[in-house]
Amino acid sequence: MKRKKIIRYVLLSLLLIGGTSAIYIYKEYNRTHKDTARLKPVYSLTATDLEKEFEGNETATTQKYADKVLRVEGIVKEVVKDDKGFYTVVLGDTLSMSSVRCSIDSLHSKDVMEVKKGTTLAVKGICSGFNADEMLGSDVILIRSVVDLKN
Repeated sequence: MKRKKIIRYVLLSLLLIGGTSAIYIYKEYNRTHKDTARLKPVYSLTATDLEKEFEGNETATTQKYADKVLRVEGIVKEVVKDDKGFYTVVLGDTLSMSSVRCSIDSLHSKDVMEVKKGTTLAVKGICSGFNADEMLGSDVILIRSVVDLKN
């Protein structure tokens, strides 16, 4: 009799653990990101100021801005559409090789189609890092970016 109770408790425990694990896996698999357009920026600055800050002290600036929502305003150097249809807006000083590269969220790509080179634009995005290159110019990378229509 004791053996049947032990087996029953072990099976119930395994069933409970399995059910809990299945629910967790299902929720993680179907998780979606929050829309960047609805998020409030933690910092608001110009593209040239952001570039200079990263070039001055990359480590401290990365700790300050990494995974934070930034609102960056600057002159559009170019708008790039890759072969998969995804847009990237490049902001910064036209005389500098350095820039802020904003990968546009695919849900908001229609907002970028009309953007022209040389115009001033504000973009909200999540800072994902900095690519330092003295020869080709350094880039600050923003992901899941959206055009900030609330200028």
